[in-house]
Amino acid sequence: MAVSRTDRPGVLAYLHRAPLGAFLLGISSGFPLTLLLSTMSYWLSKVGVDKKTIGFAFALGTPYTLKFLWAPLIDGIALPGLARIFGQRRAWLFLVQACLAGALVQLGASDPVHHIGRFALWGVVVAFLSATQDIVIDAYRIEILSDEELAQGTATNQVGYRTGNLLAGAGTIWLASMEGAQLGWPTAYAVSALLVIPGACAALWLGPGKRTAVREPFSLAAFRHFLRHNVAHPFLDFFERRGAWLILLFVLTYKLGDAVGQNMLSPMVVAQGFSDTDYIAINKLVGFWCLVIGSLIAGAMIARFGMVRLLFGAGVIMAGANLLFAAVAATGHSVPLLTLAVATENLFAAISLTVFATYLSGLSSTAFTATQYALLSSVAAVGRTFATTPSGIAATKLGWPGFYVLAACLAAPGLFFLWLMQRQGFVVESVRQQGVEEPETAVEYAAPPWKGGD
Repeated sequence: MAVSRTDRPGVLAYLHRAPLGAFLLGISSGFPLTLLLSTMSYWLSKVGVDKKTIGFAFALGTPYTLKFLWAPLIDGIALPGLARIFGQRRAWLFLVQACLAGALVQLGASDPVHHIGRFALWGVVVAFLSATQDIVIDAYRIEILSDEELAQGTATNQVGYRTGNLLAGAGTIWLASMEGAQLGWPTAYAVSALLVIPGACAALWLGPGKRTAVREPFSLAAFRHFLRHNVAHPFLDFFERRGAWLILLFVLTYKLGDAVGQNMLSPMVVAQGFSDTDYIAINKLVGFWCLVIGSLIAGAMIARFGMVRLLFGAGVIMAGANLLFAAVAATGHSVPLLTLAVATENLFAAISLTVFATYLSGLSSTAFTATQYALLSSVAAVGRTFATTPSGIAATKLGWPGFYVLAACLAAPGLFFLWLMQRQGFVVESVRQQGVEEPETAVEYAAPPWKGGD
């Protein structure tokens, strides 16, 4: 379905049941990655861990780049018993969220100074569970939103995601550093683990979704059907599309420069001598409201300007924001300049990310929602994870001003691939691409594999 540029949604469209539910799902989806990246980097900086180690700590996000490998299990297998009670999507969500909350408690209780191995282990567990929660939430969100609500629902989901970022960022740091309370990082992370609750409440409110469970005994024939339908078909369906590889290159590189710069923002702020109050007020509060505004106006701007113009314009301005961060580093300590840089980056990052997520949602076939969206978002996460892992080394060798100039230059490949996609006539203005339509069912096996027969 193409978005008409004259069909501009009103404010009330954001207050419908599904978009509001998408907001709550976004809170639960957004907070774990913040605890793993931004908040963790701030924690490590405060306890004296060096920049190189902090840079490589971002490799804990590796599960986000590989989640397409186990997404077929989420798409194709229903949890016995739970799926019949809650529905296939919600059963997975509730189980994963319970495990995620427990793992976050363990991560907060770890000591990164004296027990870095245990700290890293629980970091990987949290990353795996968080990536799995994203698989479920993304698929569930796309299924519950109608074509008419997809842009608005994606926008409210992004606002929720950023709300989760804020609560897990500024909220967790505030809890950990409360004077006189002596809460510390273990308690702060344990309290933040409760942010799984909004997503669970939204799932109870919105219903089971479109995916249903079909109970059948395990057999080799059923297993072959599972591999064919849930593993092979989703990828074949995507790669048979015209321009599939160019789309993947664009997805891989579009957010690269912004991700590199933002991953090292916390260490830069600490190194430049900004106080905890400055960090919370500027990077979290000012940035948060700019993200909210950007996400909400993006839904309407898609209808007015189209995806290509918004993606290109926002990408250019985000590159300029990295140059502003370079100026912050060069001046030494300027609260007004840091405020301007944070506001600019967050406003246009929100616009681009909302449009970007809407585009990826539209590319996902309704028959293979979890697997195809996981593939696309995994490719996007590759740049954030592996290309940003050596960011601490780059910051050490180039200095903070040179590092942010480099981050600005890294925006160029994504903009080039976007231009190439438009020049070659690939459709990027569609809100919902229709893929292969097959029964939206998952299998609940009555017997485990080792007891089955053909």
